[in-house]
Amino acid sequence: MTDLLIELFSEEIPARMQTRAANDLKKLVTDGMVEAGLTYASAAAFSTPRRLTLTVEGMLDASPTTVVERKGPKADAPEKAIDGFLRGAGLTRDDLEERETPKGNIFFAKITKEGRPAADIVAEVLERTIRNFPWPKSMRWGNGTLKWVRPLHSILCMTSSEEGASVVPFEVDGIISGNTTHGHRFLSPDSITVNNFDSYTSKLKSAHVVLDAQERADAIWNDATNQAFATGFEVVEDAGLLAEVAGLVEWPVVLMGEIGEGFLGLPAEVLQTSMREHQKFFSVRNATTGRIERFITVANRTTADNGATILAGNKKVLSARLADAKFFWENDLRVAKSDMSVWLKSLENVTFHNKLGTQAELVNSMATLARELAPAVGADPDMAEKAARLAKADLSSEMVYEFPELQGLMGRYYIEASGEDAQIAAAAEEHYAPLGPSDDAPTAPVSITVSLAEKLEKLNGFWSIDEKPTGSKDPFALRRAALGIIRIVIENDLALSLNAVMPTEHADSLLSFFHDRLKIYLKDQGIRHDIIDACVAMDGNDDINLLVKRARALSETLETDDGENLIQGFKRANNILSQAEAADGVEYSYGADVKFAETDEERTLFGALDTSEATIKLAMEAQDFASAMSAMATLRTPIDTFFEAVQINSDNPTVRRNRLNLLSRIRTVCSSVADLTKIEG
Repeated sequence: MTDLLIELFSEEIPARMQTRAANDLKKLVTDGMVEAGLTYASAAAFSTPRRLTLTVEGMLDASPTTVVERKGPKADAPEKAIDGFLRGAGLTRDDLEERETPKGNIFFAKITKEGRPAADIVAEVLERTIRNFPWPKSMRWGNGTLKWVRPLHSILCMTSSEEGASVVPFEVDGIISGNTTHGHRFLSPDSITVNNFDSYTSKLKSAHVVLDAQERADAIWNDATNQAFATGFEVVEDAGLLAEVAGLVEWPVVLMGEIGEGFLGLPAEVLQTSMREHQKFFSVRNATTGRIERFITVANRTTADNGATILAGNKKVLSARLADAKFFWENDLRVAKSDMSVWLKSLENVTFHNKLGTQAELVNSMATLARELAPAVGADPDMAEKAARLAKADLSSEMVYEFPELQGLMGRYYIEASGEDAQIAAAAEEHYAPLGPSDDAPTAPVSITVSLAEKLEKLNGFWSIDEKPTGSKDPFALRRAALGIIRIVIENDLALSLNAVMPTEHADSLLSFFHDRLKIYLKDQGIRHDIIDACVAMDGNDDINLLVKRARALSETLETDDGENLIQGFKRANNILSQAEAADGVEYSYGADVKFAETDEERTLFGALDTSEATIKLAMEAQDFASAMSAMATLRTPIDTFFEAVQINSDNPTVRRNRLNLLSRIRTVCSSVADLTKIEG
C-alpha cells in the first residue's frame, strides 16, 4: 500500500473559496483514481490562503489487471459486422470464441485490461483536475494557457511507503511536479523538502504554517477569548467571521486593541458591523456594561514589537471608518428628530420592482393592509398603519445606505429617537422577521401586523405580475415570505383567513403555494404530506392555524392503534360503497335505518355512529380537533366487528341497501373530520 500527498501552491486564494476548493480537489482526484481502478483507504483535504492539500492513505500500488468478456455478433453475421467488432475491441479473429446459445452461435471475446502503476494514474488524474478545476472565478497569467484562481507557483505530488518516497512526475503549463513547498511568505519563505504527509505538516508548522483551517480557527478563538477574559471583556461570537479570518492567515497572531473614546456612543450593532465588514475585526464588549469597547484583529505574522505597530495601524484605519459611521449616525439622528417624512418622500425615488413600482407604493399598500389586519391580530389599527408607513423609512438613511444589513434595526433606533411609541419602533426592526429557521418570529401585535402586511403584499404583488418561484430559483425570496407568514400565524395562534387578504384572481394559486410551504414546514415536525392533504381537502383550508391544528390532531390519532386500524376500516367501507354505487348506478347516501338491522353488530354500529357524529359535530364547531379525532377513532372497534360479522351483499335487497347506506354514514361521519381517502397505506 502507498500514501499520496498533493499540494497546489499559489498566490492567495480568497477565503470564501478555500473550503469548497479543498473538497473539490478531494472529490475530483479520488473519483478519478477509483474510476481508473486505483482504490484507497482514506483521504483528507486541507486549505490555507496559499495552498490546497490532499492526502490519500492506503492507495494501491497499481490498478489491478482485469478481464472483461464482451459479447459480439452472431457467427454467421456479415464480415463487416465482425470486423467492426474486432476493431472496436482491439482484437483479432483468433481472439474470438464461438459459443452455442438459444439465439444461435455467437462470438465472444475476453478482453484483458492490464493494470497500471499508481504514479501513472495519479499524474493523469491530477493534470486533468488542475486543468479543469471548477473555480467560481479564475485567471490566466504570463504567456501560459492554464487558468487558476490566482497564479499557481508549484505542484507537490509524491507517493510514499515503507520502501521510501518518490515524486509523481508530470508537468502542467511549464510547472513541473516535485517534492518541495514553501513556508510562511514572510516568516519562513525558503523551500521545504518533504517525504510524506507527517513530515509535510511538521515542517510546515516549523515554517509558521498551520495547515488545518479548523486548527487555525480554534487557535484564534482561544487566544481571543483568553485575552478578552484576562481584562474583564468578552468576544462577541461570530462564526462566519471566524471562518473567514481563519482563511486569511497561515500563522494566526491575535491582537486586541481599544476603540477610540469618541466612538463608544455609537450603537453596538453599528460598531460590530463596521468592524466586521470593513476590517474583519471581532467586537469585544465590556462584560459589565455590555458596551463594545475593544476589537480583536488577527495578524498573519509575529513582530519584534509584539504587534504594537500592527495595532497602531489598524486603530488608525478603524478610527477613519468609525468616523464615517459616526457622521452617518449623527446626521440620521438629526433627520429622525426633526422630520422623518423627508425619508418617506425619498422612497418615491427608490424602485421596489420595475413592474410593481416604488418602495413608497409598497409602503402605502402595506399600511392599508396593516390597518385591515390589525383587528385579527389584536393590534391598534392606527398604530399598525403608522408603523407600516415608518417601517422602511430607514432605507433612505445614510447608515443603511452604507450598511444595508442594518435596515430595520436602524429604523428602530431612529423611530425611538423621533419620540414615537416603542411598539412602532420595534415593528421597524421586526417586520422583516423571521428571515430563517433560527430567527424568532415577532410576537408583539403591531410587529406581527406589519410583518404579515409586508410579506403578504410582496406575495400578492409578485403573483400579480406572474413572477413566481420556479425550481430552485426564488430571486425575490417568496418561499421565505410564505414560510414567515406560516410561522407567525402558527406561533402566535392567530385566526387569519388568507383568502380574505389575497386578490381573488390569484387566491387559488397563492393558497396552493402556502400549502406546499406548509408541507415542508410540518415535515420537519414529523407530519406526513398525506395527512396535510387530507386536511387541505376540507373547508376552511385558508386558515393556516386551523389547518395545522387539524393536521396535528389527525397525525396524533393515526399514531394510535385505533386510529391506524380505523383508516383500514374506513377504506374498506369506502371501497365497497364506491364499487356498489358504480355497479348499481345509484348513490347510497341516505336512508340507513336501524329498524332494518338484522344483527347486534349492525345495531351497535348504528349507536356508535350516532354518538360519534354528535360528539364530532360539537367538537368541530368548537374547533376542538383533538376531541373530534378521538371521537372518530372510537368507531374502530364497532366497524371492525361489523365487517367480521355482517355480509354487505345480503340476498334481501332492502337489507343490502340499508347496509350500503350504513357504510355511507361511516364515510360521511369520518369525512367530516378530514378527507381520509387521501391517507396513504
